[in-house]
Amino acid sequence: MYLFEIRFECYDNTTISAVERAINGLMEAWRHNGQLLGREFPLVQNGAEFNLRAMCPEEESLQPQFGSAWVKRKLTELADAKLLQPRMKLLGRDINSEASAEQLPQQWQVLYTTYVHSCSPLRDGDNMMPVPLYRLPATFNGDHKSVVKWQTEWQACDELQMAGSGAVEFAALNEITDVNATLFRRGWDLRGRIEYLTKVPTYYYLYRVGGDNLTQERSRPCPRCGNPDWLLDEPLHDMFHFRCEPCRLLSNISWDLLN
Repeated sequence: MYLFEIRFECYDNTTISAVERAINGLMEAWRHNGQLLGREFPLVQNGAEFNLRAMCPEEESLQPQFGSAWVKRKLTELADAKLLQPRMKLLGRDINSEASAEQLPQQWQVLYTTYVHSCSPLRDGDNMMPVPLYRLPATFNGDHKSVVKWQTEWQACDELQMAGSGAVEFAALNEITDVNATLFRRGWDLRGRIEYLTKVPTYYYLYRVGGDNLTQERSRPCPRCGNPDWLLDEPLHDMFHFRCEPCRLLSNISWDLLN
């Protein structure tokens, strides 16, 4: 990932509320197209100039050719708040973050995220590197808002269950482990949409904890279709122990039993 400084300069009298609305609208559009990563973008005023810093998947993430119709509209609307077009300065690569895939996946890909990841939730299956969403055809309605929203909700559930928050923990855990849960169904449908658009086999990661013992866990069938033969001889990337081809599902042996 790369850290950018983005600057907005006023060219005429305006109001703070107008500036805030215009800039935040652009940030939201960029984020929902996968061009910006993260959720918070502190905005600092310095006279007639407003600055913020944001993470991007690649050095060219904010280039015009990647902008959705929503992004282009929000860029145009900056003038309504008496703002010039933004100036972007690359500050450097974040050495603590994951590098993006250098090319689009060719063999297979997977929807996978955790609450500690801020990168794209679509990973190249061969190397697990995140794939910038804006390099894909728009998922729905001209951008990737549906994928980003799914990722945000999945991460929220993951954080709750990792924190062990009592009754809330079990409700959150159900959303990321149960094939009948609303969050699973939405994510699995998004997986299918991405596969349709990219023509690349696309899998969904189903989180797994619990279970009585390792023997029973290894013999459990696919929870969606009942396939008894989805256990792999060797785990993929040391994390995926199960793969169901018809359901396009990946899962793990319960982390409770591996730890």
